[in-house]
Amino acid sequence: MVAPTHITGGFTAKDVPARTGSGYPEPFRGQCAAREKRALGDASGLANFGVNLVRLPPGTPSAMRHWHSREDEFIYVLEGELVLESDAGDQVLHPGMCAGFPAGETNGHRLVNRSAKDAVYLEIGDRSFGDVVEYPDIDMRGHARRAGFAFSRKDGTHY
Repeated sequence: MVAPTHITGGFTAKDVPARTGSGYPEPFRGQCAAREKRALGDASGLANFGVNLVRLPPGTPSAMRHWHSREDEFIYVLEGELVLESDAGDQVLHPGMCAGFPAGETNGHRLVNRSAKDAVYLEIGDRSFGDVVEYPDIDMRGHARRAGFAFSRKDGTHY
């Protein structure tokens, strides 16, 4: 009998191993090095959308400012205080607040913990094959592949 590749039944977020850092190429990887994610959706065996529990220590951004061509994103703040940086300007988010980012909307966004305490939020997104992620502030573009993201410069050369 083959063992399941996911946790069956109820579980706590602490049952899911935490991953730190990001898959970004250098020189961008270090900026998110302290970010911690627990892939709750993967642990549940979900294939069509992802759910991550994310912890950002003080001074840490969630990502480089970006937007997706095909992927919807949604976040829900659980603990602490986060600043949503977007094309609309900065907005402080507190526990219980949410934000959504529809696919194809060219609103570069990210979260940054500018407070003195850790911040925790849920991040939910679909897994749209062929998604392209645009990073308006830096020379990078992400390309969704079956095994994660590949990154290139905007002229198409790979990192």
